[in-house]
Amino acid sequence: MKKFFMVLAAMSLMVLSANIASAQDDQAAAAAATEQVAAAASDSGDIDPFNQKSEEPLHQQLKTKFIEGGAGFMSLIIICLIIGLALAIERILYLSFSKINSKKLVEKVEAALAEGGIEKALDVCRNTRGPVASIFYQGLLRADQGLDAVEKSIVSYGSVQMSNLENGLSWISLFIAIAPSLGFLGTVIGMVQAFDAIQKAGDISPNVVAGGMKVALITTIAGLIVAIILQVFYNYILSKIDSISIDMEDSSIALVDALTKYNNK
Repeated sequence: MKKFFMVLAAMSLMVLSANIASAQDDQAAAAAATEQVAAAASDSGDIDPFNQKSEEPLHQQLKTKFIEGGAGFMSLIIICLIIGLALAIERILYLSFSKINSKKLVEKVEAALAEGGIEKALDVCRNTRGPVASIFYQGLLRADQGLDAVEKSIVSYGSVQMSNLENGLSWISLFIAIAPSLGFLGTVIGMVQAFDAIQKAGDISPNVVAGGMKVALITTIAGLIVAIILQVFYNYILSKIDSISIDMEDSSIALVDALTKYNNK
């Protein structure tokens, strides 16, 4: 499944590269058309600077802002978003498939112990997906060694299952931290370029200062948006892991109780 999402991320990057190229062409064409319209309106005297409405579609505006923010830093921020979302979606699907009705599993295991003993209970766990069934299987394998061995096996294999559930979260948290950092770095570089433009112009023109500041802040906005999106997914994944962890603990106690009853027969 991870390979599938990595391929999906690579395809998204290729589509993004094509969109960047088309956005540059569209921006140049739009700028030329705007200059022609402005010149014609200025000649006719019909232009109203206080009543101008942009008819540019939203996706075109996003492309324009992407180019204005600098294709280099903006591309890195978008890459963080694409890879982070791919990892987050993979975790959500994995955790969704790992979630089962643990109460029904406990009932099936208890019924299997009563009817066919340990072997039938192992078959039930073997045919059930999820970390709870895996922990049950490891515990039942050591049922003949006593309850102490079963409890140690449950604790040890529970740690392994928790590591599997949390796999990939460190990468998501890394992209959450990197995205705004790249945005801030792009802002600092943009500010330096703005001051260079002021120095070359030899005059502190409001247009030069405002233009440089706008371009510099676009990268910060993009980085913060990416971090917020990934943070929402990250917290949702943590909530699902906590829910599965609670099921694992409760079900493990129920398994020990079921084995205690089975041994006392």
